[in-house]
Amino acid sequence: MTEKTPSYEEARDQLVAIVQRLESGEVPLSESMTLWEKGEQLAVICAQWLEGAKETIEAARPKD
Repeated sequence: MTEKTPSYEEARDQLVAIVQRLESGEVPLSESMTLWEKGEQLAVICAQWLEGAKETIEAARPKD
């Protein structure tokens, strides 16, 4: 990826904005497809951040 990876909050906010635009029904099909692809990328970034946070929390917990 040539761009800087956004923080979780940045990716989430961008994803919310994309969903709102798509749900508005006012976006032409070609732009909708581009937005959908960007949304998929942002969803993956959010999932990676959340998985990393989960791993950090699990590593910090005392072992039984």
